Amino acid sequence: MLNKKLLITILAVLTIRAGLLAQAPPSVKLSYNRFYNYDEVTGLLKSLIKQYPAFLSLQSIGKSTQGRDMWVVTMNNTKTGEEAHKAAMYIDANIHGNEVQGAEAVIYTIDYLMTNYNRIPSVTELVDQRVFYFVPMANPDGRAHFFDKTGMCGYARSGMQPTDNDKDGLADEDGNDDLDGDGLILQMRKKVTYGTHKISAHDSRLMIRTSPGESGNYIMLGSEGIDNDHDGRLNEDGPGGYDMNRNWATDWQPNYLQRGAGNYPFSHPETRAIAKFILAHPNIAGVQAYHNAGGMILRGPGDNSQDAYPREDIMVYDHIAKRGEAMLPFYSYMILWRDLYPVHGGFIDWTAEGLGIFSFSNELWSTSQYHNKARDGGRRDRSSDAYQIKQKKRLRFDDDVEMGAQYVEWKPFDHPDYGEIELGGWVHETGRVPPLFMLEELCHRNAVFTLYHAAQMPLIKLETIKIEKLDHDLYKIWTAIINERAIPTIGQLAGKNHLISPDIVELKGGRIEVISAGLVKDEWNNQVTPIEHRPERIVLDKGIKGNGRQIIQWIVKGSGTPTIYWQSQMGGVITTKVQLKQ
Repeated sequence: MLNKKLLITILAVLTIRAGLLAQAPPSVKLSYNRFYNYDEVTGLLKSLIKQYPAFLSLQSIGKSTQGRDMWVVTMNNTKTGEEAHKAAMYIDANIHGNEVQGAEAVIYTIDYLMTNYNRIPSVTELVDQRVFYFVPMANPDGRAHFFDKTGMCGYARSGMQPTDNDKDGLADEDGNDDLDGDGLILQMRKKVTYGTHKISAHDSRLMIRTSPGESGNYIMLGSEGIDNDHDGRLNEDGPGGYDMNRNWATDWQPNYLQRGAGNYPFSHPETRAIAKFILAHPNIAGVQAYHNAGGMILRGPGDNSQDAYPREDIMVYDHIAKRGEAMLPFYSYMILWRDLYPVHGGFIDWTAEGLGIFSFSNELWSTSQYHNKARDGGRRDRSSDAYQIKQKKRLRFDDDVEMGAQYVEWKPFDHPDYGEIELGGWVHETGRVPPLFMLEELCHRNAVFTLYHAAQMPLIKLETIKIEKLDHDLYKIWTAIINERAIPTIGQLAGKNHLISPDIVELKGGRIEVISAGLVKDEWNNQVTPIEHRPERIVLDKGIKGNGRQIIQWIVKGSGTPTIYWQSQMGGVITTKVQLKQ
């Protein structure tokens, strides 16, 4: 016969397996080997809400310039607490219309959390303890344009508010044109006697610029298009023309200093809607924005004119991002202004420096991963030979791995302005979005990095470590406020600039009178810093550090079961009772 302990173990395993098998399979079947346009994303979100109504809700937080809904999915397990009483993670993507894979990464995160709830314990814990706000399409018009105009090759970084980029009094009148109707925006070249370019000796498909004093036999005419406004220039005033990631309130600079910034912070309906949503949810303790490309984990500041982040905040950023580098091969942890380029009025600068939220922006795709080659270190070699070698390798990978799908051979075309030309070259988005066979891995690795960030948001536990009877109805109570995660309830930058409401801990209820209170500075030598006013309500301006704790001492008179009430803007709301025994 089986012994009792072994029998219990077998029964436990069978019970767990039965529970897993009893769960209904997801009715929403998602594929991560393709991209979804705006309408398809909207449909997927509505299907997910229908599949998981106990956890997910969908709302439109505003309308885009062209009238599209800006969708936000809220994930919260109401059985484990109110939305406003938990630390929240905000995740968005696609603020630049042509950076499309971010939306797939956001949808994947929702799908992954819901599919694995009650299957993977760490996922269940995250969903139970945290709130998530998902904005898959921060620029819905740009995404729609990307898919609807010339296949997947529309120049759609901008939002779609008509903008007079060439200062001729007209807006959006001279963009790219798909001349041959193949759904692609390619490059144009023309054969001439004295040109600026020549065919590469390494590969006849490549064009390279000639050296000084050398004459080539081609000129490059830019991207496919015609002179729609007859001003002698091509494609100089396409759709939109502003940059929604330069339209935020921290270090905003006007257009002549920061191209695409808009007339003033939040001047675009999309950025204004997102800002209102975030400000209405002060429990947001973590922000992740998905961009592309380059394989980067970025943090602020966006410009070196801004103060460097305080040392303790940097330690938190480093802890999360360096863990992320291990999760995301071929990605590098970088500071915006120092390692990439200066950004004024950027989104994560506003959330980090303006709101005190620990914020990252991931540049989602690294071509180094495609080539299975580490990023080149040191100064980039910009010589002609280096360029040709790099492009030759790029062509080889396209030939071998994607069967030549990303490069179009040059072909003749009769241009209305230039006469006989040739169209060809790389498909416009090559290098910016991953090949579809690598999309799901990109989504998963970035999702789990973001979930690790979410797991590091403040998680507070109240622990009564001492109740000492001093007289027949006089008690000393020691309660430890413990932060079990790396992110503090109030970061140093947030505390310095008073960006976040102070944490508050109160003792109330029962039949008690709070005589005195204090912060325990040295629990071994009983050193306590007294609270001068309202001892029943202690205000902690600096919050609780990451992986730190603060012990509170109360001297109370009375009896019963009072309640300790903890309230923190980014650390949640928690209560626990204390039993005073006679």
